[in-house]
Amino acid sequence: MARGFRLIFATSLLLTLLGLCRGSTIGVCYGRNADDLPTPDKVAQLVQLHKIKYLRIYDSNIQVLKAFANTGVELMIGISNSDLLPFSQFQSNADTWLRNSILPYYPATRITHITVGAEVTESPNNASSMVVPAMKNVLTALRKAGLHKKIKVSSTHSLGILSRSFPPSAGAFNSSHAFFLKPMLEFLAENQSPFMVDIYPYYAYRDSPNNVSLDYALFESSSEVIDPNTGLLYTNMFDAQIDALYFALMALNFRTIKIMVTETGWPSKGSPKETAATPDNAQTYNTNLIRHVINDTGTPAKPGEDLDVYIFSLFNENRKSGLESERNWGLFYPDQTSVYNLDMTGKGAVTMTTETNVTSSNGTWCIASSTASEMDLQNALDWACGPGNVDCSAIQPSQPCFEPDNVVSHASFAFNSYYQQNGATDIACGFGGSGIKVNKNPSYDNCLYMTTGSNKTAASNATTALASTTTSSAANALFAWTLSCLLMALLSFL
Repeated sequence: MARGFRLIFATSLLLTLLGLCRGSTIGVCYGRNADDLPTPDKVAQLVQLHKIKYLRIYDSNIQVLKAFANTGVELMIGISNSDLLPFSQFQSNADTWLRNSILPYYPATRITHITVGAEVTESPNNASSMVVPAMKNVLTALRKAGLHKKIKVSSTHSLGILSRSFPPSAGAFNSSHAFFLKPMLEFLAENQSPFMVDIYPYYAYRDSPNNVSLDYALFESSSEVIDPNTGLLYTNMFDAQIDALYFALMALNFRTIKIMVTETGWPSKGSPKETAATPDNAQTYNTNLIRHVINDTGTPAKPGEDLDVYIFSLFNENRKSGLESERNWGLFYPDQTSVYNLDMTGKGAVTMTTETNVTSSNGTWCIASSTASEMDLQNALDWACGPGNVDCSAIQPSQPCFEPDNVVSHASFAFNSYYQQNGATDIACGFGGSGIKVNKNPSYDNCLYMTTGSNKTAASNATTALASTTTSSAANALFAWTLSCLLMALLSFL
């Protein structure tokens, strides 16, 4: 009996230790408010190619759930504000939704979180009163299916749920939300679910540039902001906003609830007045964010605290209303090419050094025009890889530039190689009107585009891929070592 108890306890301890070793994670939001996006199957390939392991979608679209089956990508799915009423009124509605929309695809599709409503306090027809009843019904449905410990239920909020966020130690929730906030926090604490919040330092800077420095918003500040109440030092707005939430939770005596950032990011393009919405600033913010999170830095009030963060968003979304920036938060264009280089691992060894490694003397590259027909692009691609004497080995299967597997991407690589080999002239980027010059490096991940005076693109790709493989091997070795230590500790205990 004693040995059996020790086995159960040791197994539980091992699982707990493994959970504690998980660390902070970075995911991406997959919004689909656009009419030009690739199919979910193509998106699943793109996500895996760029080593994105956590994805948030805003509904339970069947095609998306099917596309991500057996990919290993963990999904956060959503119940929209418009569905809160039926979900809050009748348990049978939650049961039916789970039975028809989730269970047929789980666990092949790894669903880990369900968001019930999104930023309800910001919606015109405030649906706050329906959130907690709907959350309870969804949890009950999960409990009936035996999934209540595997799938967490929560709801997302904007930072506007706070009435005060500066200094962080004075963080406080808006009292007008108290009627639904207290039961929601009780639900989260009881079920060990995270408090989900969408945080955007970009808006704080855009709307108040005289009070917020750009460097402070971008994680680039060399100076510190001091919280006069605690003496804590802040070098970036992201940490300050997170801690304001922690202090607001502590003020209500909810000290065990963890925070999860379900949206953050920076737009790459904006209206004339949105001068900070640039590709460089977007790359800087997201690069620094990833490194900050992956390093398990935590915040001044919660040093070393795990924090799961989702970057908004996967694609630019052309159907979103509002200022120009609203349509330009994506990491990728709809044709699956990168808006700017971003290393999702936080190491910066592969993609983030691309720009400095392959800076062209004239700062231009040649890519396929998005307005050219697929037939014209294919004909030009065949010519470049044939009579044009371009080395197209990098766009062959299993090679660094094969994915995304489409004619636009392959033609862009071939067009640029021909362009750079032939003096980077306007004529060399003609291709019967199918080529266009750009001053933004189109390289991505291990696929490095040739630059003027260099014909070593393939070699560079191979070297980069080797470095990536070596890094991956080292990571695998570290994981194996850690796991073996845990297993040895378990066996010793037994």
